[in-house]
Amino acid sequence: MGEKITADLKISGMHCATCSLTIDDAIAGIGKGTTAQANFGTDSARVEFDPAQVSLKEIEEVVRAAGYDIIHDEVVLKVGGMVCATCVETIEKALSALAGVVQARVNLATEKAYVTYNASVTSLDDMKAAIEAAGYQYLGVAEELSLEAEEKARRKDLSEKMRRFSIGFAVSIPLFIVMFLPLTISMETLSWALLIISTPVFIYVASPIFRAAGNALRNRTLNMDVMYAMGTGVAFGASVLGTLGIVLTREFMFYDTAIMLASFLILGRYLEARAKGRTSEAIRTLIGLRPKTALVIRGGSETEVVIEDVVVGDILVVKPGDKVPVDGEVTGGESYVDESMITGEPIPVLKTEGSPVVGGTLNTNGSFTFRADRIGKDTALAQIIRLVEEAQASKPPVQRIADVAVSYFIPAVLLIAFSAFSVWYFVLDATLLFSLTALISVLVVACPCALGLATPTAVTVGVGRGAELGILVRNGEALEVADHLTSVVFDKTGTLTRGKPDVTDIIATGIDERTLLAIAAAVEKNSSHPLAEAVVKKAEAAGIPPEQSSEFTTFGGKGVFARVLGEEVVIGNRALMAERGISISPESEQQITALERDGKTAVIIAIAGVPSGIIAIADTIKETTPYAIRELDRMGLSVAIITGDNSRTAEAVARQVGIRTVISEVLPEDKAREVEHIQKGGGVVAFVGDGINDAPALARADVGIAIGSGTDVAIESGDIVLIRDDLIDAAAAIQLSRKVMQRIRQNIFWAFAYNCALIPLAAGLLYPFTGYTFSPELAALAMAASSVTVISLSLMLKRYMPPAKETGVRGA
Repeated sequence: MGEKITADLKISGMHCATCSLTIDDAIAGIGKGTTAQANFGTDSARVEFDPAQVSLKEIEEVVRAAGYDIIHDEVVLKVGGMVCATCVETIEKALSALAGVVQARVNLATEKAYVTYNASVTSLDDMKAAIEAAGYQYLGVAEELSLEAEEKARRKDLSEKMRRFSIGFAVSIPLFIVMFLPLTISMETLSWALLIISTPVFIYVASPIFRAAGNALRNRTLNMDVMYAMGTGVAFGASVLGTLGIVLTREFMFYDTAIMLASFLILGRYLEARAKGRTSEAIRTLIGLRPKTALVIRGGSETEVVIEDVVVGDILVVKPGDKVPVDGEVTGGESYVDESMITGEPIPVLKTEGSPVVGGTLNTNGSFTFRADRIGKDTALAQIIRLVEEAQASKPPVQRIADVAVSYFIPAVLLIAFSAFSVWYFVLDATLLFSLTALISVLVVACPCALGLATPTAVTVGVGRGAELGILVRNGEALEVADHLTSVVFDKTGTLTRGKPDVTDIIATGIDERTLLAIAAAVEKNSSHPLAEAVVKKAEAAGIPPEQSSEFTTFGGKGVFARVLGEEVVIGNRALMAERGISISPESEQQITALERDGKTAVIIAIAGVPSGIIAIADTIKETTPYAIRELDRMGLSVAIITGDNSRTAEAVARQVGIRTVISEVLPEDKAREVEHIQKGGGVVAFVGDGINDAPALARADVGIAIGSGTDVAIESGDIVLIRDDLIDAAAAIQLSRKVMQRIRQNIFWAFAYNCALIPLAAGLLYPFTGYTFSPELAALAMAASSVTVISLSLMLKRYMPPAKETGVRGA
C-alpha cells in the first residue's frame, strides 16, 4: 500500500444531515482504506485515500452515484512548445496523471490547458512541474476560476430554487382559493381541470425532491428526501386517485396542498442554502485577500506577473494602495502597512528596511521594495486559510450526539407517521381524509436537518470569526475542551514577559555609573548570553563606546572574566565572587536581595578584586498581561505560572501580574510533567506558551495555546494559535470557545424541542382535546423555519466580540 493523501471535496446537493452519512458510507464502500468525513454545514467532505489504489475520479463517481455533485477548482494554463496533436495528448496525460486532476483538456491553437482539479490535492506548482517534465514550457496562469466557479454554482442553485418556489406558490394559491369558491361547474369537471393544471407544475417543483429520494433509495438509505417525497407524493397521488375514482372519492382533492407543500419545502432549502453560504464568508474573505498579480523587478525594470510566477528571491515593488503579494523582507523604502486582515491589529505598522511583510496585507501611503521569502502554500495567509479550513471541517465530540440522533430519526418518524394513520383510521374510526392528513403532516414537519446543522454551522462561523480576530482554532475538539477548562498555566519568559531582558538599575560603588557601564559592556560584548546583550544594548543606548578587552573567559551559569585597561574584571553572581575570593559588603548584599525580591537578576561587577557595582536586569512584563490575568480570574479559572527561574524571581513576576500559584525552577522538559500533575488532580488544563521551547507542555495540556506566533502560524503543538503577541487574545480564545459551545447547545436544544413539540402535534395528539390539527402546509413552513432558525443563531456569532477584546485596551 502507498501513502495516503487527504482531499477536500466541495459537494453540492446535500439537503439534510443524513446526506453527510450517505456520502460517508458511499465513499467507505470503495474499501482499500478509503475513509470520508462529510460536513453538512460546510457542504464539503474530507477524504483520505491511497492514490495508488483509488483515484479521485473514482471517489467522485461514487459521490455522484449517491445523488450529489462535486464543485471543482478550474484553471487555465498557458503552455509553450506545442507543435502537433501528439503534444496535446502528451500534456493531457502528464496533467491527468496528477492525483488531484479530474480532467485536463489542451487546446493547440490557443496554447492553453484547461484543467479541472482539486486544489487540496494538487497545486499549480505540481502542474508546472508535470508540464516541464513532459518537455514543454509552463508560461503561467491565463485565468483562475476557482472562487468564481464556486460562487457561480451557488448563485445558480439559489436562482433555481427560488424559481421553483415562485412558480409553485403562484399556482397553488389560486388553486387553494378555488376550492372555497361557490363554482357552477361540477366536481368532476373541477377535479379534471385541477389535475391538468397541477401535474406539470407539481412535476417541475417537486422533481428535485423525488430525484434525491430515488438516489437515496438506490443507495439503500433513508433520508429526508424520502420522507418529503412520501408526504408530497401521498398528497398528489390521493388527489389523482380521487379524480379517477379509483379507491378514493373526489373528496380527496389535495392538488393545492401537494404543490404548496413542495413549494414550501423548496423555500426552506433556498433559505437554508442562502444562510449556509453566509457561514463560510470568513474563509472566502481570507481567500479573497490573495493578490492575483505582483510587480517584480526583472531585467532592471518593473514587470507585472501573475502571483504564481513569483519565485523565492524575487525583488518586488509595492505601491500605495496595493496589496503585498507574498511574504518577505523589506529591502528599500518605507511605508505603513495595514495588517488588520491578518493580525486583527487595527493600527498600520511602519515597515522599513529589514522589516518582515506578509502577503495579503495592504500598503497605505509609501512605496517599498521587498525580497520574496515565502510563496504559494508557504505564505502566512495560505497557512491561515489551511488551518481555518481544517478546523471548519472537523467535528467536536458533541456532534456525535446529533449524528446518533439523526441515524435513528427517520425510521422513528416513519414509524410515528404510519402509526398515527393506523390509530386514527383503524382504531379511532377517523375519516380516511383526516388520517391521510395526519400522515402527510408528520412526514413533512419532521426535520433532522436542524439537528445536523446545529454543530457544523456554529463551528464554521465561530472558527471564521476567530480567524478575523487573530485567533486560529485548529479543530472543533479544541473548542469543546476549552469550554470545560478549569486551569490556565502560563510559561513566564516570552509569554507573560517580553522575553528580552533590559537593564533596570545601575548601582555604582567608588566609580561613576557611565564608567561602570563602559567596563561591563567591554567584557559582555564578547558573550551572546541574553543578560550580556542587555548590558551592551544599554551602553549603546547611552552612547557609551565599550572599551577593549582581552583574555575573555566564561564560567558556565556563574559569570564571565576579562581584562579591561589592564585590570581584571569579574562579572557574575555571588557564587562566582566567592570562588574568586571577592567579598561582598552587607550593604551590597541588602541591595542585591532587594533587587531579587522585585524579580530582577543582580549582576555583580568586581574590578581588580574589589566589588565596584551592581547592574540589575529584568525581563519586563508585557503591557496587557495583568489585564488578561484579571479577565481569566473573572471567568472563574485557576491561573498558574510555570518557569525555570528561581522562586524569588518567579514570585516577583507573579505578584506584578496577579497570579497566586507559582511553579518555579522547572526544567523545560519537566513542564509537561507539571501539567500532567494538575490534570491528575482533576483539572482540565490550558497551557499558554511561545510554541518553541514549550512544545511538550503544549502537547500534554488539554488545550495548547501557542501565543505570539506572528506570521509563523504552522505551530503543530498548539490547538489554538494566536497570531498576535498579546495575552488578551488567550482570554478571548477561551471566551470565543465558550460562546461557540453555548450556541451549539442552544442549536441542539431548539432542534430537539422543535421535533418533540411539532411531531406529536402533526400526528393529531391534541385534536381530541382542542379540536386543532396541524395542516400539512403549516407543517412544511415550520420545517423550513427550524433549519433557518438554527443557522441564524449560528450566524449571530459573526458579530461576537469577546469581552476581553472589547475592554482590553481600557483594562490594560
